[in-house]
Amino acid sequence: MGKNEFLTPKAIANRIKAKGLQKLRWYCQMCQKQCRDENGFKCHCMSESHQRQMQIFGQNPNRIIEGYSEEFEKSFLEHMRRSHRFSRIAATVVYNEYISDRHHVHMNSTKWLTLTEFVKYLGRTGKCKVEETPKGWFITYIDRDSETLFKERMKNKRLKSDMAEEEKQEKEIQRQIEKAEQLMKQPSTIGSDQPSQAELPRELKVENGAKVGFSLGSSAKLSTEEKPEGPNIVFDEVEDAKKEARNPVGSLKSKESGGGKSTLDELMREEEKKKEKINRKDYWLYQGIVVKVMSKALADKGYYKQKGVVLKVIDKYVGEIEMVESKHVLRVDQAELETVIPQIGCLVKIVNGAYRGSIARLLGVDTDHFCAKVQIEKGPYDGRVLKAVEYEDICKLAQ
Repeated sequence: MGKNEFLTPKAIANRIKAKGLQKLRWYCQMCQKQCRDENGFKCHCMSESHQRQMQIFGQNPNRIIEGYSEEFEKSFLEHMRRSHRFSRIAATVVYNEYISDRHHVHMNSTKWLTLTEFVKYLGRTGKCKVEETPKGWFITYIDRDSETLFKERMKNKRLKSDMAEEEKQEKEIQRQIEKAEQLMKQPSTIGSDQPSQAELPRELKVENGAKVGFSLGSSAKLSTEEKPEGPNIVFDEVEDAKKEARNPVGSLKSKESGGGKSTLDELMREEEKKKEKINRKDYWLYQGIVVKVMSKALADKGYYKQKGVVLKVIDKYVGEIEMVESKHVLRVDQAELETVIPQIGCLVKIVNGAYRGSIARLLGVDTDHFCAKVQIEKGPYDGRVLKAVEYEDICKLAQ
């Protein structure tokens, strides 16, 4: 057996020494060889194979460096996309995970001399969101792959479809309202233009000693002995007929239910029910609202019951929150967040219910029933006042 065979102690010792990461300064990317010390690297640089590779490098150095830089950037971003797709993480942590593979493209062969320069380059090109903190550089991967873009397009398409459906319903409701108004005006017009055709009720005149009887529908006829006597007899049926003759529009408004509600109110109530059914969702986060963190798991870090602004909504249920006091950015599920009710007169966002997405102004708060009174200021329902909106359906807007 030779001195440097596979199972000799010397070969085993060399493999143990070569295991794991070595110093970057003693790595040759052109030859893809890692040396353990300065003397080994010096001997490698003097070798014939290295000299041949350096001749190739000398013919077009810029092209080779650009190729290594592109490969390093592509591999680094691929690792970010697989391991930390939706996370804000320290750049050094990602770099240490990336270089754990011995066959990666080393940074000394790229155009970036330090990790800081590479991180700044990612921020300038818009491939990652970069933040400098006292604890170092933090990066967040910006997902731009085709699948995510397709989902975003489908989401926008659904939103446009919902808006079109809502506008269609609004037009239908408006058409019904106009039709009801026309029906209410019609009896009045007939009574003024054709008085000869409309037979108005006359007053009941009863002479002294006369006996009067009425037959109302299917009720049994009164006998002459049961009929009331007297000169002045007033019946509710006669009074109702007189009122109806005086105000035909009011008679059209009255409903058989006896509640005294107009047709317009009924239509508006039906409209409210339809919009509530369509717009009531199990998610309520919106960009630009102020929320309160209610996660007790974050209490030891000082975030419990602290307010923050929603910078971004991820997958409808997760919010990227920038804390108001510390300016730290967290990713919190909506189940661990709570809406914030501002002072009276401030703007709020209606985050759920029939008027979801509208901007309104807070007019009052009912603490006994946990609801508020708001007036919509922007949107198709501008000026409408909502009297009983639950706390969970409105949230303070960031100024």
